[in-house]
Amino acid sequence: MQKIQSLGVHHITLTGADRQTSIDFWEGVLGMPFIFDQPNLDDPDEGHLYFDPGDGRLITIFTNETRKGTPDRTPMDPGCVHHIAFEVDRAMFDQIPARLEVRGIDHTGVKDRGFMHSVYFKDPLGLLIELACYTFIPPRGSSHAEVMLEAHKLRVARGAKAIEREHLADACLMIVERSQASLSTDRSAKNPYDDT
Repeated sequence: MQKIQSLGVHHITLTGADRQTSIDFWEGVLGMPFIFDQPNLDDPDEGHLYFDPGDGRLITIFTNETRKGTPDRTPMDPGCVHHIAFEVDRAMFDQIPARLEVRGIDHTGVKDRGFMHSVYFKDPLGLLIELACYTFIPPRGSSHAEVMLEAHKLRVARGAKAIEREHLADACLMIVERSQASLSTDRSAKNPYDDT
């Protein structure tokens, strides 16, 4: 028996209501370019809209002009999608509450998760959307996932409940020391300002 190796998220498809509501939310609120439009090849009564969430991957929406949405929270039963999170940079993240409020969209305000900050709100159909901004930048050639893995190990070893900024900073140091050579034989922390 062998595993099947994934290479990343190819696309996420959601059931939407009408075409214009989908375009207005995904492009008009979240800024995702509307890049492709065709019929749902499995259901001729539906459209299939494609949006680029910013990384070249795809968010796709099945639409039907007779289907109306509801702002009630989508189901959270086992197997259901709890929420979808999208990454934004720090400058944009700081603007999110005001940009949602101008539209009258209720939101949670900023939530500090240690390794990221988040704002949550519902789309017009009740799906919980999270806009998230990492609190760290991974070392060049590394990834957020690699830093998170190392920070988790440090968190557990130090008995912390959740990942803290110190775990992230120390994880980045470990990754740099592991991946980048140095002429120094001693790479430990020093204090060149200490006169003693």
